[in-house]
Amino acid sequence: MLVGYARVSTAAQNEALQSDALNREGCERLYVDRCSGARASRPELDRMLDALRSGDTVVVWKLDRLGRSVGNLVDLMNRFQRMGVNFRSVTERMDTATPGGILIFNVFASMAQFERDLIRERTHAGLAAARARGRKGGRPSKLSDKDKRRIRELGASRALTIREIADKYQVSRQTVYNTIK
Repeated sequence: MLVGYARVSTAAQNEALQSDALNREGCERLYVDRCSGARASRPELDRMLDALRSGDTVVVWKLDRLGRSVGNLVDLMNRFQRMGVNFRSVTERMDTATPGGILIFNVFASMAQFERDLIRERTHAGLAAARARGRKGGRPSKLSDKDKRRIRELGASRALTIREIADKYQVSRQTVYNTIK
């Protein structure tokens, strides 16, 4: 059986493009998630995985619709292999029922990992360059230096509880703990 899986990142997006392509491929059953791929829980993906049987083929419109990371894709592919399930991606023209399809998947997986590593490297380099220019990342503090000194004094004197200090300065308890440290 050909089983289609589609995913859109938000409920406002329309899965019609993916569904139409999967129907043209001959999918007999479609599972559609309407959530970010970064979410660990994707209910329709889980339902599809439970329903798959040996000999089935999972079809997606595009590789990134199935996995949230290269590691996740590789895990899913290994699971499919153990189950005797093939995988096909319409856009990338990949079909793991063939040796060439397995090779293509591994090349795509390696390239995606390489791209992520480059992005991480550039991000770290950019942050280091910004720090070298004296820029500090993150949200500006709600507390002035005077407020921070007073919070440390109140914490040391135990005149108020952490919750009372947080309420007084309209910050979280964690901010009070971090300031006291």
